[in-house]
Amino acid sequence: MRTIPPALQAKLDSGVTTLCRCWLITRTDAVRQGFTDHDEDVVLGGVTCRAGTGLSGSEATQKYGLAVDSSELSGALADDSLNEADLAAGRYDVAAVELWLVDWSEPSLRVLLAKGTLGEVRREGAAFTAEVRGLSERLAQDSGRLYSATCSADLGDARCTVDLTDAAFRGNGAVVAVSATSSFTASGLDGFDDGWFTAGKLSFTSGANAGLGVEVKSHRKDGAVSFDLWQAMPEPIQAGDEFTVTAGCDKRFQTCHDRFDNVVNFRGFPHIPGNDFVVSYPVQGAPGNDGKSRNN
Repeated sequence: MRTIPPALQAKLDSGVTTLCRCWLITRTDAVRQGFTDHDEDVVLGGVTCRAGTGLSGSEATQKYGLAVDSSELSGALADDSLNEADLAAGRYDVAAVELWLVDWSEPSLRVLLAKGTLGEVRREGAAFTAEVRGLSERLAQDSGRLYSATCSADLGDARCTVDLTDAAFRGNGAVVAVSATSSFTASGLDGFDDGWFTAGKLSFTSGANAGLGVEVKSHRKDGAVSFDLWQAMPEPIQAGDEFTVTAGCDKRFQTCHDRFDNVVNFRGFPHIPGNDFVVSYPVQGAPGNDGKSRNN
């Protein structure tokens, strides 16, 4: 239940209001930004909500039970507010969003309408539309430990303990030639086996994408060392761009044993029965199924 300040309620009851909507967005890197659909900037809680961004929001839908509430936020991309490079770099992924109803003539009179996180973002030219997911969306996420044949830890984390700063699991390279938007050949990594960096992380240390990282789709060594990335970088990759890349792990027990010698920290259950065991049934003539009794 929302508590409306008495002074704001009096204005609502009068029928004459000076209301606008404000959005406060807190990114995962702690950068906080404000936007409003008013025609002038509004200061809310020490954050300047910028006007003139073309920002608008759809009506929020609220559902019974634990179904995820959702709405949409749309606006224009601009270099001095919300720009395409930051959006493509994932800096707004899972950003926290607060929607406030504010009296722009007296911003201290405000009501929190909704809270959530940014979901899927769609871009069309200089415009964007972002899905705002309600707090109940967290209840739809997996929590606790899952029993599976593969490892549930992330390579290099506290549960895995593999040291990714070890030279055996980390390499430095440079782009030699770009063959596609997210594919290129590289130098400096000839000492690593084919596929060693598949599913690893590649982070650029120079060039237009410096400081940004992406997962490696495939690493091949067939005469030349080549990489395919899972997604395109915000800025075009150029020859000469330098990067670091860490080894990848497919989370299988065999990989943990052969590549990392780390089975003591394997967080999966390699001998758990699979679907083939669940649907199996006795077969006549199979060993032990000849119908004869056996005495021990």
